[in-house]
Amino acid sequence: MRVEQVRLRQVRMPLKSYFETSFGRQYDREFLIVEVRGEGLRGYGEVSTMAAPLYNEETTASAWVILEQNFIPQVLGRDFPHPHDLAAALQHFRRNHMAKAGLENAFWDLYARAQGQPLWAVLGGDPARKAVPVGISLGIQEHPETLLDQIAQALQRGYRRIKVKIRPGWDEPIIAAIRERFGDIPLMADANSAFTLADLDLLRRLDRHGLMMIEQPLAHDDIVDHARVQAELSTPICLDESIHSPEDARRALDLGSCRIINVKVGRVGGLSAVQALDRLARQRGVPLWCGGMLESGIGRAINLHLTTLPGFTLPGDTSPSDRYWERDIVSPPFTLNADGTITVPTGTGIGVDIDEEALDHYTVTAKDFAA
Repeated sequence: MRVEQVRLRQVRMPLKSYFETSFGRQYDREFLIVEVRGEGLRGYGEVSTMAAPLYNEETTASAWVILEQNFIPQVLGRDFPHPHDLAAALQHFRRNHMAKAGLENAFWDLYARAQGQPLWAVLGGDPARKAVPVGISLGIQEHPETLLDQIAQALQRGYRRIKVKIRPGWDEPIIAAIRERFGDIPLMADANSAFTLADLDLLRRLDRHGLMMIEQPLAHDDIVDHARVQAELSTPICLDESIHSPEDARRALDLGSCRIINVKVGRVGGLSAVQALDRLARQRGVPLWCGGMLESGIGRAINLHLTTLPGFTLPGDTSPSDRYWERDIVSPPFTLNADGTITVPTGTGIGVDIDEEALDHYTVTAKDFAA
């Protein structure tokens, strides 16, 4: 397929309530939407950056520049028989994975629409996965009781797994309080790189609480010290920020740095890399799950489709639209089923319609590129 036109949008969507992690509090989400056009069709991707380089080195502003000056000129006007070919055309550019993923994933959507198939089918997903189990990610709160009440509400709604953010000072006692109130629920803790080897005793105390996993306890760029900690704990360590590619995952598994991997399509650079991670995980017998970046409905649709790949065996972070947004930019919005699943869209491509009015409302700026 020929990439005839690209539209790049900067979008800002207000969150229904703030979301706090170890690196700060968010009141809105700023990101990019990439629209690729060809053969009379449109495909959509999301660049899941943040306004500041807090999760990784990319920002919404830097991704715009890279897409405008490097990635879009590299693909505009060219014919790519398959999305893997477009991914290969961007491969010699270093990192900037979220920007790459936004463009590549938009082409995956375009390609699937041209094939008349849903995205999961062209990715190689399991046709039996009509809906995928999901968990909820709950941020740091001002008071423990607020978090406990949020967990009670989430369990009542049917979420399959509870994830809580932790940091120094909001750590083992809050996990103990959750266990005391709710017993042996599926529970995990996400540190977002908030701890060091000096906190090993604290991590050992967390180990006593029967957690599904402890996510990224140490530095965002580390796999060596994580191996030392994993050797000390019975709880599986899950790596997030440390894994930017299938090769990173291979090295981490070889070192024994983790037993579970969180896959975020933006962090690893696109759906082609996700397919490779899925193959590696199945070869090694390592569970995968789909992480979230507070995506809009476009990003959520992509996450649901990739979660149909057979290596994704644990509930992910893909919440329904009303978890974060008063109004999403897709129609229909995503909803949570009574059994704690979200239905995978069945239409062609990402399988949902774009709410153009909502997208225009949230758009800060836009630019068109034509061959």
